[in-house]
Amino acid sequence: MDRLSAINAFVRVVEAGSFARAADRLDLSVSAVSRHVSELEAHLGVRLLNRTTRRLSLTESGQMFYERCVQLLADLEEAEGAVSATTVEPRGTLRLTCGVTFGARHLAGAIADFQALHPQVRFDIELSDRIVDLVDEGLDLAIRVGGVRSQAAIARRIGATTLVCCAAPAYLARHGTPRVPQDLAGHACLTYAYSPERRVWHFTDATGHAHAIPIAGPIHANNAEILAAFAERGVGVLLEPDFVVAPQVRAGTLVPILPGYVAATIPVHAVYPSRRHLSAKVRAFVDFLVEWFREPTWPLDRSENAKPGDAICEGAARTRG
Repeated sequence: MDRLSAINAFVRVVEAGSFARAADRLDLSVSAVSRHVSELEAHLGVRLLNRTTRRLSLTESGQMFYERCVQLLADLEEAEGAVSATTVEPRGTLRLTCGVTFGARHLAGAIADFQALHPQVRFDIELSDRIVDLVDEGLDLAIRVGGVRSQAAIARRIGATTLVCCAAPAYLARHGTPRVPQDLAGHACLTYAYSPERRVWHFTDATGHAHAIPIAGPIHANNAEILAAFAERGVGVLLEPDFVVAPQVRAGTLVPILPGYVAATIPVHAVYPSRRHLSAKVRAFVDFLVEWFREPTWPLDRSENAKPGDAICEGAARTRG
Protein backbone atom coordinates (compact mmCIF):
# COMPACT_ATOMS: atom_id res chain seq x y z
CA MET A 1 0.00 0.00 0.00
CA ASP A 2 1.18 3.51 -0.88
CA ARG A 3 0.29 5.14 2.45
CA LEU A 4 0.68 8.73 1.22
CA SER A 5 -1.62 8.11 -1.75
CA ALA A 6 -4.12 6.36 0.52
CA ILE A 7 -4.07 9.23 3.02
CA ASN A 8 -4.51 11.77 0.25
CA ALA A 9 -7.43 9.81 -1.17
CA PHE A 10 -9.06 9.56 2.27
CA VAL A 11 -8.77 13.32 2.87
CA ARG A 12 -10.17 14.14 -0.57
CA VAL A 13 -13.15 11.80 -0.01
CA VAL A 14 -13.97 13.56 3.25
CA GLU A 15 -13.63 17.02 1.68
CA ALA A 16 -15.66 16.10 -1.40
CA GLY A 17 -18.33 14.18 0.51
CA SER A 18 -18.31 11.26 -1.92
CA PHE A 19 -15.98 8.80 -3.60
CA ALA A 20 -17.12 9.90 -7.06
CA ARG A 21 -16.33 13.60 -6.53
CA ALA A 22 -13.00 12.74 -4.90
CA ALA A 23 -12.11 10.50 -7.82
CA ASP A 24 -12.88 13.32 -10.22
CA ARG A 25 -10.62 15.73 -8.31
CA LEU A 26 -7.81 13.16 -8.12
CA ASP A 27 -8.25 12.07 -11.74
CA LEU A 28 -8.64 8.45 -10.60
CA SER A 29 -11.36 5.86 -10.97
CA VAL A 30 -13.92 5.50 -8.18
CA SER A 31 -12.75 1.94 -7.60
CA ALA A 32 -9.15 3.10 -7.18
CA VAL A 33 -10.14 5.70 -4.58
CA SER A 34 -12.31 3.17 -2.75
CA ARG A 35 -9.43 0.68 -2.75
CA HIS A 36 -7.05 3.29 -1.28
CA VAL A 37 -9.44 4.00 1.60
CA SER A 38 -10.18 0.32 2.24
CA GLU A 39 -6.47 -0.50 2.34
CA LEU A 40 -5.86 2.38 4.74
CA GLU A 41 -8.63 1.12 7.05
CA ALA A 42 -7.19 -2.42 6.91
CA HIS A 43 -3.71 -1.10 7.70
CA LEU A 44 -4.98 0.89 10.69
CA GLY A 45 -7.39 -1.79 11.86
CA VAL A 46 -10.27 0.70 12.27
CA ARG A 47 -13.18 1.91 10.23
CA LEU A 48 -12.66 5.52 9.18
CA LEU A 49 -15.88 6.13 7.23
CA ASN A 50 -19.48 5.11 7.70
CA ARG A 51 -20.85 4.35 4.25
CA THR A 52 -24.52 4.31 3.31
CA THR A 53 -26.25 4.61 -0.03
CA ARG A 54 -27.10 8.22 0.79
CA ARG A 55 -24.07 9.70 2.51
CA LEU A 56 -20.64 9.28 4.04
CA SER A 57 -19.75 10.23 7.58
CA LEU A 58 -16.60 10.03 9.66
CA THR A 59 -16.36 7.65 12.58
CA GLU A 60 -14.87 8.99 15.81
CA SER A 61 -11.52 7.45 14.86
CA GLY A 62 -11.93 8.77 11.32
CA GLN A 63 -12.47 12.32 12.57
CA MET A 64 -9.32 12.19 14.68
CA PHE A 65 -7.29 10.69 11.84
CA TYR A 66 -8.66 13.17 9.28
CA GLU A 67 -7.57 16.19 11.35
CA ARG A 68 -4.04 14.80 11.65
CA CYS A 69 -3.92 13.94 7.95
CA VAL A 70 -4.97 17.45 6.87
CA GLN A 71 -2.09 18.89 8.89
CA LEU A 72 0.31 16.23 7.59
CA LEU A 73 -0.50 17.01 3.94
CA ALA A 74 -0.22 20.76 4.58
CA ASP A 75 3.18 20.29 6.24
CA LEU A 76 4.33 18.06 3.40
CA GLU A 77 3.29 20.62 0.80
CA GLU A 78 5.20 23.31 2.66
CA ALA A 79 8.27 21.10 3.11
CA GLU A 80 8.36 20.39 -0.60
CA GLY A 81 8.07 24.07 -1.34
CA ALA A 82 10.82 24.99 1.10
CA VAL A 83 13.42 22.97 -0.82
CA SER A 84 12.05 23.66 -4.28
CA ALA A 85 13.20 26.34 -6.67
CA THR A 86 9.54 27.08 -7.34
CA THR A 87 8.84 28.58 -3.90
CA VAL A 88 8.89 32.02 -5.49
CA GLU A 89 5.65 31.08 -7.24
CA PRO A 90 2.83 30.29 -4.76
CA ARG A 91 0.98 27.09 -5.53
CA GLY A 92 -1.52 24.66 -4.04
CA THR A 93 -5.03 24.98 -2.60
CA LEU A 94 -5.73 27.86 -0.23
CA ARG A 95 -8.75 27.14 1.95
CA LEU A 96 -10.29 30.26 3.46
CA THR A 97 -13.42 31.50 5.18
CA CYS A 98 -14.98 34.96 5.17
CA GLY A 99 -18.26 36.64 6.09
CA VAL A 100 -20.94 36.42 3.42
CA THR A 101 -21.34 40.11 2.54
CA PHE A 102 -17.68 41.11 2.77
CA GLY A 103 -16.65 38.03 0.82
CA ALA A 104 -19.11 38.48 -2.03
CA ARG A 105 -18.78 42.25 -2.34
CA HIS A 106 -15.12 42.92 -1.62
CA LEU A 107 -13.00 39.77 -1.30
CA ALA A 108 -14.11 38.20 -4.60
CA GLY A 109 -12.36 40.83 -6.70
CA ALA A 110 -9.14 40.45 -4.74
CA ILE A 111 -9.19 36.67 -5.13
CA ALA A 112 -9.84 36.93 -8.88
CA ASP A 113 -6.92 39.32 -9.40
CA PHE A 114 -4.58 37.29 -7.19
CA GLN A 115 -5.47 34.06 -8.98
CA ALA A 116 -4.80 35.71 -12.34
CA LEU A 117 -1.31 36.60 -11.11
CA HIS A 118 -0.73 33.19 -9.50
CA PRO A 119 -2.60 30.57 -11.55
CA GLN A 120 -0.99 27.71 -9.59
CA VAL A 121 -3.05 28.68 -6.53
CA ARG A 122 -6.55 27.23 -6.23
CA PHE A 123 -9.11 28.60 -3.76
CA ASP A 124 -11.57 26.64 -1.65
CA ILE A 125 -13.87 29.29 -0.14
CA GLU A 126 -16.46 29.03 2.63
CA LEU A 127 -18.64 32.11 3.13
CA SER A 128 -20.22 32.13 6.57
CA ASP A 129 -20.98 34.79 9.16
CA ARG A 130 -20.24 32.39 12.00
CA ILE A 131 -16.77 32.17 13.53
CA VAL A 132 -15.15 28.85 12.62
CA ASP A 133 -12.16 27.10 14.16
CA LEU A 134 -9.46 27.21 11.49
CA VAL A 135 -7.54 24.21 12.79
CA ASP A 136 -10.57 22.00 13.42
CA GLU A 137 -11.95 22.70 9.94
CA GLY A 138 -8.63 22.46 8.11
CA LEU A 139 -8.65 26.08 6.91
CA ASP A 140 -5.57 28.10 6.01
CA LEU A 141 -6.98 31.60 6.44
CA ALA A 142 -9.96 33.63 7.63
CA ILE A 143 -10.89 37.20 6.73
CA ARG A 144 -12.64 38.60 9.79
CA VAL A 145 -14.29 41.92 10.43
CA GLY A 146 -13.91 42.67 14.13
CA GLY A 147 -11.90 41.53 17.10
CA VAL A 148 -9.81 38.34 17.06
CA ARG A 149 -10.25 36.61 20.38
CA SER A 150 -8.41 33.32 19.78
CA GLN A 151 -5.01 32.98 21.38
CA ALA A 152 -4.19 30.23 18.86
CA ALA A 153 -4.33 32.56 15.85
CA ILE A 154 -2.21 35.28 14.31
CA ALA A 155 -3.99 38.31 12.85
CA ARG A 156 -2.71 40.85 10.35
CA ARG A 157 -4.72 44.01 9.80
CA ILE A 158 -5.68 44.53 6.16
CA GLY A 159 -8.20 47.36 6.52
CA ALA A 160 -10.96 48.90 8.60
CA THR A 161 -14.66 49.69 8.41
CA THR A 162 -16.84 52.19 10.29
CA LEU A 163 -20.33 51.54 11.63
CA VAL A 164 -23.01 53.80 10.15
CA CYS A 165 -26.35 54.51 11.84
CA CYS A 166 -28.99 54.97 9.13
CA ALA A 167 -32.63 54.52 8.15
CA ALA A 168 -34.85 54.80 5.08
CA PRO A 169 -36.35 58.21 4.24
CA ALA A 170 -39.85 56.68 4.50
CA TYR A 171 -39.13 55.41 8.01
CA LEU A 172 -37.84 58.80 9.13
CA ALA A 173 -40.86 60.53 7.59
CA ARG A 174 -43.21 58.30 9.61
CA HIS A 175 -41.36 58.15 12.91
CA GLY A 176 -39.16 61.26 12.99
CA THR A 177 -35.38 61.55 12.88
CA PRO A 178 -33.38 60.75 16.05
CA ARG A 179 -31.31 63.77 17.06
CA VAL A 180 -29.30 62.23 19.91
CA PRO A 181 -28.49 58.56 20.63
CA GLN A 182 -30.97 58.47 23.52
CA ASP A 183 -33.79 59.02 20.99
CA LEU A 184 -33.14 55.50 19.66
CA ALA A 185 -34.99 54.11 22.70
CA GLY A 186 -38.22 55.13 20.98
CA HIS A 187 -37.36 53.61 17.60
CA ALA A 188 -37.44 50.16 15.99
CA CYS A 189 -33.80 49.05 15.77
CA LEU A 190 -32.59 46.13 13.66
CA THR A 191 -30.10 43.96 15.54
CA TYR A 192 -27.26 41.71 14.39
CA ALA A 193 -26.82 38.24 15.89
CA TYR A 194 -23.01 38.15 16.00
CA SER A 195 -22.51 41.47 17.75
CA PRO A 196 -21.17 40.87 21.29
CA GLU A 197 -23.66 43.41 22.64
CA ARG A 198 -26.77 42.71 20.61
CA ARG A 199 -29.02 45.09 22.52
CA VAL A 200 -26.62 47.99 23.10
CA TRP A 201 -25.30 50.45 20.52
CA HIS A 202 -22.25 52.61 21.26
CA PHE A 203 -21.56 56.18 20.10
CA THR A 204 -19.09 58.94 20.92
CA ASP A 205 -19.90 62.65 20.66
CA ALA A 206 -17.63 65.48 19.56
CA THR A 207 -16.41 66.03 23.14
CA GLY A 208 -15.31 62.41 23.45
CA HIS A 209 -18.18 61.42 25.73
CA ALA A 210 -19.34 57.83 25.25
CA HIS A 211 -23.00 56.87 24.96
CA ALA A 212 -24.14 53.24 25.47
CA ILE A 213 -27.75 53.02 24.28
CA PRO A 214 -30.04 50.03 25.01
CA ILE A 215 -32.08 49.33 21.89
CA ALA A 216 -34.86 46.98 20.77
CA GLY A 217 -36.70 46.22 17.58
CA PRO A 218 -38.73 43.83 15.46
CA ILE A 219 -35.96 42.09 13.49
CA HIS A 220 -32.92 40.16 14.72
CA ALA A 221 -30.81 38.37 12.08
CA ASN A 222 -27.43 36.69 11.57
CA ASN A 223 -26.65 38.43 8.28
CA ALA A 224 -25.92 42.13 7.75
CA GLU A 225 -27.19 42.28 4.18
CA ILE A 226 -30.71 41.12 5.04
CA LEU A 227 -30.85 43.69 7.84
CA ALA A 228 -29.93 46.40 5.31
CA ALA A 229 -32.74 45.15 3.06
CA PHE A 230 -35.23 45.47 5.92
CA ALA A 231 -33.94 48.97 6.67
CA GLU A 232 -34.38 50.01 3.02
CA ARG A 233 -38.01 48.92 3.27
CA GLY A 234 -38.60 51.18 6.24
CA VAL A 235 -38.74 48.51 8.92
CA GLY A 236 -36.34 50.22 11.31
CA VAL A 237 -33.03 51.89 12.14
CA LEU A 238 -29.77 50.14 11.28
CA LEU A 239 -26.22 50.26 12.66
CA GLU A 240 -24.00 48.45 10.18
CA PRO A 241 -20.50 48.71 8.62
CA ASP A 242 -20.00 51.11 5.74
CA PHE A 243 -18.91 48.22 3.50
CA VAL A 244 -22.51 46.96 3.82
CA VAL A 245 -24.54 50.17 3.58
CA ALA A 246 -22.38 52.47 1.41
CA PRO A 247 -24.24 51.58 -1.85
CA GLN A 248 -27.62 52.29 -0.26
CA VAL A 249 -26.43 55.56 1.28
CA ARG A 250 -25.04 56.74 -2.05
CA ALA A 251 -28.28 55.73 -3.77
CA GLY A 252 -30.34 57.61 -1.18
CA THR A 253 -32.35 54.57 -0.08
CA LEU A 254 -30.72 54.84 3.37
CA VAL A 255 -29.91 58.11 5.13
CA PRO A 256 -27.20 58.45 7.84
CA ILE A 257 -28.53 59.87 11.09
CA LEU A 258 -27.00 61.22 14.31
CA PRO A 259 -24.34 63.24 12.42
CA GLY A 260 -22.86 64.64 15.63
CA TYR A 261 -22.08 61.17 16.93
CA VAL A 262 -19.71 58.48 15.67
CA ALA A 263 -19.92 54.74 16.16
CA ALA A 264 -17.05 52.26 16.19
CA THR A 265 -14.30 51.89 13.62
CA ILE A 266 -13.64 48.16 13.33
CA PRO A 267 -10.49 46.46 11.97
CA VAL A 268 -10.52 43.90 9.17
CA HIS A 269 -7.99 41.11 9.74
CA ALA A 270 -6.47 38.24 7.85
CA VAL A 271 -6.22 35.44 10.44
CA TYR A 272 -4.27 32.19 10.27
CA PRO A 273 -3.43 29.45 12.79
CA SER A 274 -0.35 30.24 14.84
CA ARG A 275 0.75 26.62 15.12
CA ARG A 276 1.29 26.29 11.39
CA HIS A 277 4.21 27.56 9.42
CA LEU A 278 3.02 30.30 7.11
CA SER A 279 3.02 28.78 3.63
CA ALA A 280 4.13 30.69 0.56
CA LYS A 281 0.59 30.85 -0.82
CA VAL A 282 -0.88 32.27 2.40
CA ARG A 283 1.95 34.76 2.86
CA ALA A 284 1.65 35.96 -0.74
CA PHE A 285 -2.13 36.29 -0.54
CA VAL A 286 -2.10 38.20 2.76
CA ASP A 287 0.56 40.59 1.39
CA PHE A 288 -1.63 41.04 -1.69
CA LEU A 289 -4.70 41.83 0.47
CA VAL A 290 -2.82 44.51 2.41
CA GLU A 291 -2.10 46.32 -0.85
CA TRP A 292 -5.53 45.59 -2.39
CA PHE A 293 -7.41 47.14 0.55
CA ARG A 294 -5.02 50.06 1.05
CA GLU A 295 -7.59 52.32 -0.65
CA PRO A 296 -10.94 50.53 -0.17
CA THR A 297 -14.05 51.52 -2.11
CA TRP A 298 -16.56 51.40 0.73
CA PRO A 299 -15.74 54.36 3.06
CA LEU A 300 -18.29 57.18 2.96
CA ASP A 301 -16.87 60.69 2.83
CA ARG A 302 -17.87 63.18 5.49
CA SER A 303 -20.55 64.81 3.38
CA GLU A 304 -22.19 61.37 3.11
CA ASN A 305 -21.79 60.45 6.76
CA ALA A 306 -20.48 62.43 9.73
CA LYS A 307 -19.56 66.05 10.37
CA PRO A 308 -15.91 67.21 10.42
CA GLY A 309 -14.32 66.93 13.82
CA ASP A 310 -16.29 63.88 14.95
CA ALA A 311 -14.26 61.61 17.20
CA ILE A 312 -13.81 57.89 16.57
CA CYS A 313 -15.17 55.54 19.20
CA GLU A 314 -13.31 52.29 19.73
CA GLY A 315 -16.42 50.56 21.10
CA ALA A 316 -16.81 46.85 21.60
CA ALA A 317 -15.20 44.54 19.07
CA ARG A 318 -17.75 43.12 16.64
CA THR A 319 -17.56 40.52 13.95
CA ARG A 320 -19.62 41.34 10.89
CA GLY A 321 -20.28 39.57 7.61
